[in-house]
Amino acid sequence: MKPTDIRDPEFFHRVIDCQYACPAHTPVPEYIRLIAQGRYDEAYLINWESNVFPGVLGRTCDRPCEPACRRGRVDEEPVAICRLKRVAADYRNEERIRARLPKAHRRKNGKKVALVGAGPASLTVARDLAPLGYELHLFDDQAKAGGFMRSQIPAFRLPEEVLDTEVGYILELGVVTHFKRYVESLRELLEADYDAIFVGTGAPRGRDLKNLPGRKEADPYVHIGIEWLASVAFGHVESIAKRVIVLGGGNTAMDCCRTARRLGGEDVKVIVRSPFAEMKASPWEKEDAMNEGIPIIDNHVPKEFVVENGRLVGMRFEKVRAVYDDEGRRSLVPTGEPPAFYPCDEVIIAIGQENAFPWIERDVGVVFDKWGLPVLDKETFQSTNPKVFFGGDAAFGPANIITAVAHGHQAAISIHLFLSGRSVHDRPPPQVNLVSQKMGIHEWSYDNEVDDDDRYRVPHADLEVALRDRRVEVELGFDPATAYREAERCLNCDVQTVFTAERCIECDACVDICPTDCINFVEDEEDEAALRKKLRAPADNLDQPLYVGGPLKTGRIMVKDENVCLHCGLCAERCPTAAWDMQKFLYNVTKAAPLCSL
Repeated sequence: MKPTDIRDPEFFHRVIDCQYACPAHTPVPEYIRLIAQGRYDEAYLINWESNVFPGVLGRTCDRPCEPACRRGRVDEEPVAICRLKRVAADYRNEERIRARLPKAHRRKNGKKVALVGAGPASLTVARDLAPLGYELHLFDDQAKAGGFMRSQIPAFRLPEEVLDTEVGYILELGVVTHFKRYVESLRELLEADYDAIFVGTGAPRGRDLKNLPGRKEADPYVHIGIEWLASVAFGHVESIAKRVIVLGGGNTAMDCCRTARRLGGEDVKVIVRSPFAEMKASPWEKEDAMNEGIPIIDNHVPKEFVVENGRLVGMRFEKVRAVYDDEGRRSLVPTGEPPAFYPCDEVIIAIGQENAFPWIERDVGVVFDKWGLPVLDKETFQSTNPKVFFGGDAAFGPANIITAVAHGHQAAISIHLFLSGRSVHDRPPPQVNLVSQKMGIHEWSYDNEVDDDDRYRVPHADLEVALRDRRVEVELGFDPATAYREAERCLNCDVQTVFTAERCIECDACVDICPTDCINFVEDEEDEAALRKKLRAPADNLDQPLYVGGPLKTGRIMVKDENVCLHCGLCAERCPTAAWDMQKFLYNVTKAAPLCSL
């Protein structure tokens, strides 16, 4: 095996599981340490640089970082990464933050960019390009920016003032806004004086069940989830009937049922085709809905809207069970039981979303695939018309806020390169830093003790109070003391064990003291699979790399399984020759702004 090249920024990046799993690659352990130190401003700004909306995402993120968290492999539950992000937002000093944010560029660079749709992807592009002097024009058919963050996330999860503040940080960079303006033609924008166009219009069309018997007759009592949520958010809908069925198993369905409870729904049910464990909704979203008295009925396929005397009175469902073939593909097989009937007065359909681009003519050079999605370069987000870029749900279909932010960062780089006359494939490398944390013989600049506390729970508002007002925020967030204790659960996966083979005397002291048996001194192997099997603890997680050092004087090599390392630093403390060192690895995905100096 060749020794590991730790100069490759992606090696240690893979080891920081949370950051690697985050689409925007936010430096998670770095901001968590700052929270533990009470440095909330710095923690907020580190988040803001990467994910743009710390206060929003600290409440609403889908948390891809948490299933990847190393803590979850050595303990029952991962660190509450998302809710710690909110701590940084809640306790930051607004005046000091504003003083440190970038300002509108005094001189424009002569290039104009149109941003269609004011959701997270377009706003991220605006934030990244504004400091470079671009004239940015933001179009949206709503009265305020925010996109689906404003229209589809209920106020009891995301207070409007939180969204307004973080959107405001971007608009204050000099973005020209065109609100209540629906863009009817891409051709018109292309014929205008815009040098590039970014499309971040989301997936604005909710799926329906038009072919289900009774759907047409029941139409006055049936709502499409995302449209209904938007109507509630903008004050067009303020009540609902007492008996409500919500169809669907995603987060939108959870938002719909919880909103219906707050608008007068007394008997609200969620009915979903799939098994409960396979619902697309996040586990915490399902838990919150059930805690509010909303049952989730799984394995029921809708078969009919039942209408009597012109009014919807209920729905019939076929009971099914999940059957899996040898490749794990699922089929829903009828159980043979009689159809189930559930009475209701209104139905909310939240079974998914689709892209819709009626305003993009099919003869302007933008090619669409058979699913109605634009054909894009997946690295640059450039369409087949070189002036037009896409991002967020408009690019590859419905995802989430943090994915839209990641798309926005990369699209902004592409737009800047394109308008600078450079190849959009000339992607900038990440910014990395690797610095020793040694403060003394047995002292480190970070707290390396592995805490054994269980995950702390976020307090909730009183249920009776919350259900009376849809604007009452349910989750109250951590107080500083609890945030500190939760932050201490972090294993500091960005502080890496760095091995210098030339200093090693092969005394095996590090092997003896390692609490997880992840360090090995073994005979070399040409095949990694064979090497993984001969370690003290077989390295079966192929998603995590092996750290290989050597060859050593005896001909052996050092092999460390990064999968189970706790980053505790005991190997470096015990080593008599300082062959091991703990070095903090900071990885930042380069944004468009630093390119101006290249």
